[in-house]
Amino acid sequence: MQAFEYARPKSTQEAVKLLSGAEGEALALAGGTDLLSLMKDGVATPKRVVSLQHLRELKGVSQHHEGGLRIGASVTLEELMENREVRERFPALAHAAEGVRSPQIRSMGTVGGDLCQRPRCWYYRAGFGLLAVHNGKPLVPGGDNRYHAILGNSGPAYFVNPSSLAPILIALDAALKLHGPDGPREISVRKFFVSPKGESESELALRGGEIITEIVVPHPGNAKMAVYEVRQREALDWPLAVAAVVLKMESGSVQSARVVLGHVAPTPWPSPEAEEILKGKTVNEDVAWEAGKAALSKATPLSKNAYKVQLARVAVKRAILHAVA
Repeated sequence: MQAFEYARPKSTQEAVKLLSGAEGEALALAGGTDLLSLMKDGVATPKRVVSLQHLRELKGVSQHHEGGLRIGASVTLEELMENREVRERFPALAHAAEGVRSPQIRSMGTVGGDLCQRPRCWYYRAGFGLLAVHNGKPLVPGGDNRYHAILGNSGPAYFVNPSSLAPILIALDAALKLHGPDGPREISVRKFFVSPKGESESELALRGGEIITEIVVPHPGNAKMAVYEVRQREALDWPLAVAAVVLKMESGSVQSARVVLGHVAPTPWPSPEAEEILKGKTVNEDVAWEAGKAALSKATPLSKNAYKVQLARVAVKRAILHAVA
């Protein structure tokens, strides 16, 4: 691992100041479950690592105005999963945190870190860059693409977004509060993720020196929600497909729906096609299955990952049925 300077700021302002500068030269350290791996593999080579672990303003789960939820960016996945208010009012959010199978990662990994973790694409992790290009040629389409994108994969990005929390946060219309050299700003979780068009671009809408300070989740009302994951094994591993569903019901029928897929595209993938199928319907197995098929109607699998289409359809169907159960 390359030698680096370690900084331990006492305030958000100080952290932002320490992180500002040339891109990639200073990186934020929260739980470290992703950053340290990137540094050991030589993918990230910061000259300065700025710890956010002791910033009190980034901690805690509390009520937000109008009955919403405020989650500090440094809240661990375990704290989120075990929080009573989260479990009672936002059960799918607690379930998404629980989906991170490793107790060690749940105890160290943070909410902000989960949203900011870099893609698990093995080409990227092997040093071929975010877009996995070698000698001007993309490696993924003709390579080992078993775990790559089946939606939004027309190029040049083929990786899948790895966040466990992003699909359900998007389905809940959550927003992020960020702080950077230009002061605080707010952005929806959906707009936080982007599909890069060039190697110099990032998959996150973070500006230089910015950090996530908190996540704001609006009041869910009487919405029914669920997250369903399909994975190869129950031990520590990333899912093959995820569906997050939030349904607002009226007299037994779906008044409005949010359906967001994860681990199938370079960004978390909302499905207006599935949402349209559900609107005004009484949910049963047939309706849920039709919504699942609609959600994957535009899938374009690569040479080795067509199996993910069926897995994602099933994830959508079962998430809908779990939500209304």
